[in-house]
Amino acid sequence: MRQPLRYPWLDLDVDERSAPVIAVRVDADGSKGEVPDHSHRKGQLVVSFGGGVTSRVPGGLWMVPPHCAVWIPSGMAHSNRATANARLYFVYIEAELVDLPKSCCTISISPLLRELIVALSDGLQHDEARRERLISVLLGELPLMPVQQLHLPLPDEPRLKRIAAALADNPADRRTLAEWAGHLALSESSLARLVVKETGLTFGRWRQQLHLIVAIRELAAGASVQQVSADLGYESVTAFITMFRKALGKPPAAYINSVASR
Repeated sequence: MRQPLRYPWLDLDVDERSAPVIAVRVDADGSKGEVPDHSHRKGQLVVSFGGGVTSRVPGGLWMVPPHCAVWIPSGMAHSNRATANARLYFVYIEAELVDLPKSCCTISISPLLRELIVALSDGLQHDEARRERLISVLLGELPLMPVQQLHLPLPDEPRLKRIAAALADNPADRRTLAEWAGHLALSESSLARLVVKETGLTFGRWRQQLHLIVAIRELAAGASVQQVSADLGYESVTAFITMFRKALGKPPAAYINSVASR
């Protein structure tokens, strides 16, 4: 049986509260933090107003850059890891009340939604009519928000889990597909087919997606483009910027600024 999840900033388990929407401000203490695996009956938005958050769910890792959110559907086990400078809001929603996907996704959060979330986190205990109006607008606006492609598939296949763990520990690892195949006693073609089958991506695209998620997390935490480029093992800052721009349409600094200014 699922144990009730109790947070220090809530008096009750969120699933014991009858409110259709609960918004909670989560203050960082200046150090990296992680909420371990848990689940709720309510769906959850993990919203970043600053810094970055990664949410891990079965089969995938989702990135939450500033002024974006990850939607975690009802009943899905997940953990959240925040950077030291993260400014977060958790928004719990009765799943049947909002038209959001049945799977995880990262979505942009408009200035209007940000203000609604802040207002709802203040409680509004003495103005139930206003609270109901704000909830109605929030539930209507959420499905209109654009989805961001910030997802890394994490396969359950044991050999690919070894690669994923190694790359997560050392994103600068530049071993080729052929070198990984030799390490796993597979042919290069067999490993290539396995990666596509399990992740839907080629090996190069899968590793690039990991680099993008790490890069956005570290840039949101205040790291420089030069530092992130070096940490990911790129031969030059130009090569890193080119990869980033091709994948997300903007160079790193412009992308971080754009999501922060939405």
